[in-house]
Amino acid sequence: MTGPLHGVRIVDLTTMLSGPWATMMLADQGADVIKVEVPNSGDHVRSLGNQSAGMSAMFHNINRGKRSVTIDLKSAEGVDLLKRIAATADVFVQNFRPGVVDRLGIGYEHIRSVNGSILYVSISGFGEVGPYFEKPVYDPVIQAVSGLASIQGGSDTERPRLVRTVVPDKVAAITAAQAISAGLFAKVRTGAGQHVKLSMLDAMLSFLWASDFGAQTYPGRPTSNQAAASFVDLIYETKDGYMTVAVMSDKEWIALTKAFNKPEWRSDERFATPMARDRHVNERLTMTQEVLRTRTTAEWMDVLEKAGVPCAPALTRNEVIKSAQVQASGSLIEYEHHAGGQLRQARPAAKFELTPSEVRCGAPLLGQHNVEVLTDIGLTSTEIRRLRDSEVIGAETAPKANMEESHVKNVARA
Repeated sequence: MTGPLHGVRIVDLTTMLSGPWATMMLADQGADVIKVEVPNSGDHVRSLGNQSAGMSAMFHNINRGKRSVTIDLKSAEGVDLLKRIAATADVFVQNFRPGVVDRLGIGYEHIRSVNGSILYVSISGFGEVGPYFEKPVYDPVIQAVSGLASIQGGSDTERPRLVRTVVPDKVAAITAAQAISAGLFAKVRTGAGQHVKLSMLDAMLSFLWASDFGAQTYPGRPTSNQAAASFVDLIYETKDGYMTVAVMSDKEWIALTKAFNKPEWRSDERFATPMARDRHVNERLTMTQEVLRTRTTAEWMDVLEKAGVPCAPALTRNEVIKSAQVQASGSLIEYEHHAGGQLRQARPAAKFELTPSEVRCGAPLLGQHNVEVLTDIGLTSTEIRRLRDSEVIGAETAPKANMEESHVKNVARA
């Protein structure tokens, strides 16, 4: 046994990022994830940039550990075949636009009719009601509607700006993975399945509310335009690069003034308390920036770390993979993908002492496991051949190359 979800089977109809990343996290934790794709084309993410073996880097990075089957869900026989697979599963996950699965005949009630204890998970952009529920959704749409773009802009009066990574997609993925785990726990205790519905908008509002909607927390209080905490970024220039320095407590503030050799800052009424430092944040951060420009990042790291001031260099992506901390933590792994060659990826983040997660294999080629999965559910080779000939499943088959993955190793000791 390996992984806390060993023995759990998940049917994954999701595409793009949020659904596939959620199910990959569960595959890393031991679940058997069967990725159902459209014959001949598959998940759109396969065709994005940074290609290896006909798969994009992003596809490699959010679909490892899965098995791929290709089924034509526009055919009645394809729907019946999917139901046969779902009958053997614990979880069924889809992120079609609301209403599509019911029209295809694979909605919650359809799947529950063949598996009464199924945990059926629907991921959408806006849910199933409201003026936006049928809108096509990509990450920037949710950044805009959730308020994240306004928050990133700095204040209600400034130009909204996108965060330069797909935060809503990723937050929805993590939320979905947690919800599936909770649903599986409830299923173990009660024996009952259920329909779990999750929208990207709800996931983002839940994510943002704790720290970014303070003024909106009290319904009876009027709110004015949200003021910016500061327009000075906490990434500072040094003599040769960039770093961050962050102080919150009085102890850290005093340590910073000593490290900077600025005793006069301690007697300045503007900075005497945490509340005063917040009120005068722009002056404080501007003064901090001017001092940091006088030395290199390495010099300041040495001084500030000895003083007990929270700080870190601002690393580029190429510097991250060489970081001493990343290497010491074994945060990255390398392995040989059977078709894509050598890959480097982030390892599963959570470490389980008794049931360790494991990257069993890389992302699947399109339809790579057609024969294997259908044999698993009891189809004969003759039946599988007939389904392929009638184009109910794709003509893809397992590649001739060696399908075994090489040993996964931590980059730290590579």
